[in-house]
Parts: sequence; C-alpha cells; structure tokens
Amino acid sequence: MKIVVTGSLGNIGRPLAQALVQQGHAVTVISSRPETQAAIGALGATAATGSLLDAEFLAAAFAGADAVFAMVPPNFAVPDSRAYYQETGRSYAQALQRAGVRRVVHLSSYGAHLDRGTGFILGSHDVEGLLGELPGVALTHLRPGYFYTNLFGFAGMIKAQGVLGANYGGDDRLVLAHPRDIAAAAAEELAAAPAPGQHVRYVASDEQTANQIARALGTAVGKPALQWLTFSDAQAQAALEQSGLPANVVTNFVEMGASIHNGALQQDYDQHRPAAMGQVKLADFAQEFAAAY
Repeated sequence: MKIVVTGSLGNIGRPLAQALVQQGHAVTVISSRPETQAAIGALGATAATGSLLDAEFLAAAFAGADAVFAMVPPNFAVPDSRAYYQETGRSYAQALQRAGVRRVVHLSSYGAHLDRGTGFILGSHDVEGLLGELPGVALTHLRPGYFYTNLFGFAGMIKAQGVLGANYGGDDRLVLAHPRDIAAAAAEELAAAPAPGQHVRYVASDEQTANQIARALGTAVGKPALQWLTFSDAQAQAALEQSGLPANVVTNFVEMGASIHNGALQQDYDQHRPAAMGQVKLADFAQEFAAAY
C-alpha cells in the first residue's frame, strides 16, 4: 500500500513510519522542515516537505495514496489554538477530497466527543467534525488518552519543589497512552479496510491514579515519598501565568485539567474501552522518565 504519514518524525510519526516500512508499505512522510529529509530517507521512506496549511501541497502529496495518517501537530505559539486546529482540519479536508483518498486515520484525543470545557482538545473535536463531512471515506478517529510524555513537563517542579501539582491529581484516574502504542494502533488501522463512514478507536496503555503515578515516578528518581497535589483552578491558573505562558495557553491548560478532575474527559472512553491495552505500562514509562530526569 501507498501510505502517507503526517507529523514528521515525532514521537508517533517515527515509530509509525518505521513499522509501516517494515511491513512493506511505500511510505511518504510529510514534514515542514527540509532538514528532516535525510532522516526520513534513512528509514526507507520518502520525504515530502511543505506546510499542512497548504492544501495544494497536501493534495499533491496525497495523490495516489491508499491511506493517510492525519494529525495536527501541537503549536502553543499560535494566538488561537482552536482556530489553528480548524484551519489545519479544513486544509486536510480539501486535500483529501481533491486527491480522492478513501482511507484516513485521524489522530484525535479522548474527550473529543465534547464540544466545550476541554481546552486544547476542542481543536480535535472540530477536526473530527470537518473530516467527518468527507463523502465516501472510511475514517477512523484514534482517540488516545493522556500522553505519558506530558509527564516530562513535571520534571522541573519535582526538582524545584519536590512535588507534582496541577488542577487534577490525588485519586483522579488518568487514562495513559504511550506514543509507541499509539503508533502501533495507527499502523493497524491504516492497513485495515473498514466500510465508509466514521469509526472511533480509543488507545490506552494503562490506567492509574495521579497518586499511583507520583509513587512510580518518585520511586524511579529516588523520591519514593513524592506526592501529586491537587490545586484549585485559580491556583493552577496563577501558577501558569507566573511561568510566562500566553493567556490563551493558560486558559486551555486549566480547562483541560478541570475536565480530567471532574471525569468528563473519560466518560465516552469508559463506555467504549479498547479491546486490548497497549504494551507500555506505568512501570515501563517510569524508567524512561528517570533516564530523562
């Protein structure tokens, strides 16, 4: 099969491209950075360099593809995250229709079933809607849980303050997903041939409470008594503002955290759990965290 992978060689794109090449597919990897061409070629894939906001470029890259993996790379520098997702989603929709692609796997997020109160994830909700309007396309929305890699962002707090903290924590349950497990699910879906229409597949590697995560990470870095404190929304907002983040980014983080704390983010996941969990468990990731710490 001819398969196009967007997202360059990131945490998901690299293992996904590697898996697809090993399976014998002809893989094109789209990247906005020319300097990635050599690394893409070294994987046995073909590089296509351009912007995801350029529908004409995308249509040319998608031409003749049997399947496309479509993701919107996070961009905290844009003034309006939701508008950025919408613009990228429209570019994808236009290009996919022009190229006549009939199989699309879209990287979405758990919580994308909600149309309010989830911060950054509202962008994934919007892109699901935009792609869902494409006629005659077999479309799967991959909805992974909380990325393990987000936990790297707490390393500075652990070092400076000896705790983890957010407006979620304690006994709040987190549905965890590792990029390698997301890539494995994407590879399976890209080779599948479901009927036209929209399909949803949740991806999860493990389920643990914030307290359990704190104990695992703390033990791995030599701080077995590490605690995960739960801040109020106001406290979380004040701390994020002090860090110098733009106001719109702060608002999105606080909304997303609140939806984890109140359980809204996981509601649809709980009703449609994956048939099998991924391979990377919390204990495995704790070792990755310690190595980076």
